[in-house]
Amino acid sequence: MAEEEATMEVEETSNIPEIEVDAEVSNEPMDLMTALQMVLKKSLAEDGLHRGLREACKAIESRKALLCVLAQDCDQADYTKLIQALCNEVNVHLIRVPQAVQLGEWAGLCKLDAEGTARKVVKCSCVVVSDYGEETEGLTILQEFLKSSTA
Repeated sequence: MAEEEATMEVEETSNIPEIEVDAEVSNEPMDLMTALQMVLKKSLAEDGLHRGLREACKAIESRKALLCVLAQDCDQADYTKLIQALCNEVNVHLIRVPQAVQLGEWAGLCKLDAEGTARKVVKCSCVVVSDYGEETEGLTILQEFLKSSTA
């Protein structure tokens, strides 16, 4: 009787469908913006992301900054000049993103609804990364881009 119960349990668990992972998704080359988004999410989770002018300036001046991301559609010229000057002084890599809304979403300045789509996104013109978090594919792509742009 115990043997029949054991075989029934095995049969019941074998009916569970297996989840297949698409290998094609991981083989596609990741573009720079997707890699940057991944790095920003990981650094936000590790509390290594400084958002806004005040936090960014403090992080750059204290020499904690590893990477600075600036929005191209920032309408204040003094803002962009200050960030560029600080990055040049401290030798921090500067990457430009087309839209401040997109940068704000990547930096976590939004509300997520039940489906996971971003709602109430706040613009962010500058983000500084002081801790990358864990080593990911996006981080290696980003570091390769930074090495090739400085060379």
